Amino acid sequence: MTDRGLLRPQRSQEWDGLSALSLKRNMPLVPAESIAGRALVTVIAIMTFLAALAAGSGVLVSDASRGWMDSVSREMTIQVKPVAGRDIEADVRRAEEIARAAPGVVATRIFNKAQSAHLLEPWLGVGLDLGELPIPRLIVLELGSGRFDPGALRRTLAERAPNALLDDHRLWMERLAAMARALVGLVTLIFALVLVAMALAVTFATRGAMAGNREILDVLHLVGAEDRFIAREFQRHFLWLGLRGGFIGGGCAMAAFSLSGMVSGWFSNSAESDQLAAMFGGFGLGVAGYLAILIISIGVGLLTAGISRSIVFRHLRSLN
Repeated sequence: MTDRGLLRPQRSQEWDGLSALSLKRNMPLVPAESIAGRALVTVIAIMTFLAALAAGSGVLVSDASRGWMDSVSREMTIQVKPVAGRDIEADVRRAEEIARAAPGVVATRIFNKAQSAHLLEPWLGVGLDLGELPIPRLIVLELGSGRFDPGALRRTLAERAPNALLDDHRLWMERLAAMARALVGLVTLIFALVLVAMALAVTFATRGAMAGNREILDVLHLVGAEDRFIAREFQRHFLWLGLRGGFIGGGCAMAAFSLSGMVSGWFSNSAESDQLAAMFGGFGLGVAGYLAILIISIGVGLLTAGISRSIVFRHLRSLN
């Protein structure tokens, strides 16, 4: 009698749990819609948006840096300084003839005095009389695919046009490459930090979902449900939340890049737009950039599902 009395409450609790579970057999283990779920979708969307912005910015900087390097490496400049007692126009023509005869130079372009003065307007302003200033004259050399020897051209210029100086832009190329590497490293770091923050948010959300459904988990574990089945239910739930948040954030990032490209096109004639275009080459990501954002959005959903599955498995194994 005593043993039966002791066993009866435990048995009754088990049957009550099984009855409650059977009544809810058509309901998901984790509620599909809840305040916590909607909050997690919002957090994932924000994190995906930031990650996509970081990745897209890295693509823009990388493409722009390659454009800088290609354009700078295909051109060189000869600067002809005005010297008292010498005819600057004759010196410019002589330096241009020397450069055109150099192997590897396919074309030359002389900047006249007005064009040379126009290059100084961003620093000196518009409307100034620069006639009294000793403004150097520039000759732009376009290089071909053949071999070009800058040292030989420098020696020839020093002999026949001593006031002409060849600039191969090597210092600028090194600075541009260093700046591009620093920017790409910065956006990569931001991208990694955003993913870490999102992983922590998913971890806390998964633990909260398990705490809210502890009774159901205990009953399932008691009746012998496989850990794989329980983890699959959580994985399916968080995969749906992750994909929703990922596509919302990725779509907003695509819209932001498309809008920025349209805005930059509207103000394409302004000096500020020209400078931004020179730095970033426009804000159009292209098909590859938008495809990368789509992959990030899908990867966010898969990452969310994988994190939740791992945490649930770890919790269930601790109960064994």
